Amino acid sequence: MSAPARRATHDTVSAPPGGTRRLLAATGPELDAHTACYGPLPALTDPQALIDMVAAAGLRGHGGAAFPTARKMTAAGAGRKPIVIANGAEGEPESSKDAVLLAHAPHLVLDGLMLAADAIGAHECHLYAPETALASVRRALSERHAAGLDGHRIQLTAAPETFLSGEKSAVVNGIAGRPALPSDKPVSMSHKGLHGRPTLVHNVETLAHIALIARYGPRWFRSVGTHDEPGTMLVTLTGTTRTGVVEVPFGTTLLDLLTRTGETDPATVRAVLIGGYHGTWIPAGALPRAALSTEALWPLRATPGAGLVRVLPLRECGLRASADITAYLAAQSAGQCGPCLNGLPQLADTLEALAYGRSGDPAEITRLAHLVDGRGACHHPDGTARFVRSALTVFADDVSLHLRGTCQVIHARAATGSMR
Repeated sequence: MSAPARRATHDTVSAPPGGTRRLLAATGPELDAHTACYGPLPALTDPQALIDMVAAAGLRGHGGAAFPTARKMTAAGAGRKPIVIANGAEGEPESSKDAVLLAHAPHLVLDGLMLAADAIGAHECHLYAPETALASVRRALSERHAAGLDGHRIQLTAAPETFLSGEKSAVVNGIAGRPALPSDKPVSMSHKGLHGRPTLVHNVETLAHIALIARYGPRWFRSVGTHDEPGTMLVTLTGTTRTGVVEVPFGTTLLDLLTRTGETDPATVRAVLIGGYHGTWIPAGALPRAALSTEALWPLRATPGAGLVRVLPLRECGLRASADITAYLAAQSAGQCGPCLNGLPQLADTLEALAYGRSGDPAEITRLAHLVDGRGACHHPDGTARFVRSALTVFADDVSLHLRGTCQVIHARAATGSMR
């Protein structure tokens, strides 16, 4: 961590929102509601001070990789004529946290984007998100223009609604007018990104947190969450009785998230998918020791990722759910390398055969997952292989039953019927 942060602002700001509803605390997306909740945008008098504050706050990226935010800002700012991109392309078909944030708090995201640009000396700013999410941003920009708050000209680019469109090199390619696909070679955005210039790509939620840290400081930011992952995160809950996007502190237990927030009885849960389609299944029996933090999820080989929490109920087959997701991931391939072009379809077909009673071989599934892992042009094969391995582990009993022509769901229904 850097030295104690110097103050970045001299303006008086409003009192910080209470509780853990921070990003979504305003009563609406309008500029008046935003200003009433958070006060005016702080005046940045010392660019390095903001980076120091972000470092002291311990903010990590909220796009899934959880890389230290201040380190990315420092690296991009060290180059000539840097560029800042706000990335609101989630890609995950079941995740909607970025769309909800842009719809409910566009000004908080735009504040963070302008602050980040000032901090690293960038004069070119972009916001990249699906067209459906850009309408609220356009209205917010019009409001800011009318109010004389045009600190930077922000260029908007519509992102295709595909799984890989939010990967950082796909973002740069999309803004540059090329297909929004990941680069087939490793690229350091901090050194050579958009137009060959240093480029800071931050998720929109990360930028919104920067706007809060600039107003209220690192100590306030760290007042909730865990020591290593302070603050709050947006979570998309699916498969629960109450679904949608919620804001919770890092360290929130999954049991609390499912029962209090999702209003779901844990006894009805077979497993929970954490971190999205490139994430990991967690069996229901592990829920008491699972929480939304990297440290708590590490023993379960999972991470919070981009905040998708999908509940699989007892009435659904885990193998079939996993096969359907794997088939989707195979179809979303960029088609730029052998593991994606050939390996993922074979992996999906073999898992589908096992899940749907067509004599799939679990040993062959394991072999194919090993073959594609670490050999792709991007991380798509790796994430898919990780997801499939977790499915084979968590649903090992289902694998045995499927090889015998039956299923956990059939057994559960038979058991329920026998008790009546």
